[in-house]
Amino acid sequence: MLKKRLGISRNGLRIGTHRHSILARSSLLVATVLTLAGPTPAAAQPFEGCPSNPIFAVFKDVGRTGRMPPAMGSWIGDPDAQKIVPWKVFDNVHYVGVCWVSAWAIRTEDGVVLIDTLHEPNVDQLIANLNEVGIGLDEIKYVLMTHGHYDHVGGAFKLKPLLPNARFAMTRAGWDEALESAKQSEGTPRAWQMIQPDMVVKDGDVIKLGGNGFGILETPGHTWGTASYTYDVKDGGNTYRAITVGGLALTSVNGSQQVESYIASVDRIKRLVQQPGNPIAVHLTTHSFSAGLMEAREKLAARQPNQTHPLVDQQDLLAQLDLLRGGALRRLEVERRAGR
Repeated sequence: MLKKRLGISRNGLRIGTHRHSILARSSLLVATVLTLAGPTPAAAQPFEGCPSNPIFAVFKDVGRTGRMPPAMGSWIGDPDAQKIVPWKVFDNVHYVGVCWVSAWAIRTEDGVVLIDTLHEPNVDQLIANLNEVGIGLDEIKYVLMTHGHYDHVGGAFKLKPLLPNARFAMTRAGWDEALESAKQSEGTPRAWQMIQPDMVVKDGDVIKLGGNGFGILETPGHTWGTASYTYDVKDGGNTYRAITVGGLALTSVNGSQQVESYIASVDRIKRLVQQPGNPIAVHLTTHSFSAGLMEAREKLAARQPNQTHPLVDQQDLLAQLDLLRGGALRRLEVERRAGR
């Protein structure tokens, strides 16, 4: 199932095994688009709804050609095109993000944990999504941010004064990356601001809230400051350990050392999936199209009482990690040959 979600073969579309490399090559273009794109009429948008296959196919072309189609850039920057109805993924988890970027709200007995903040112009939609699923802004106790890229932390500046009881958390390197990125955006058509560091987390920390434990894993590779978060999700009488991997695309790689760190991060996550006690069984992704999340939503809606939740699949997650590792090994060869 994950092989299909990863795009090895989905609905007859051959995507290939270099998905992460494609995302890596396109990520800098996307960052540029995010600073320049503005909303356009809905009729000009390239997608109807939020279909994973067509969205990924465009990113495949971006990675191949190095050019972002204007319609794609407009789609990324159009809040109307990005809007999707929030939904209950597990009994204690809601998806409150947009099509392009994920945001997860995890309920506990003592409040809510939000993972990632989206970015402008989608922050108002995030707030509306939280309201629609019955989460008050004063219920949010922690905002766990995965890394310092604009699309994941760009909403923090607007959100912080609206969340009176929340601590905003990220790794030290993640905070540094976000502040530097915001500084570099000054004077551009779409400059953005970042909050000052609030809560600095490190590898091995566990944030405990309302009977759930949110484990911090420093998983450098996507950026040096990337963190992944583990926590429990509930489905009826079953509890599963989930992970939000902070970022597994090889973005802004600055040499073989970063790729080696990436491989070590993938291997570490794989060990957690394979461990005999309380293994990770669910991946709640940071970008919906990268794991066929909207299609999983349809499967969940059609699930019969005796069927397992479509996002609970350790073997699929292991297959994803193997693909990512293989691509990283190839990238490592490239970096070493270049003397980097």
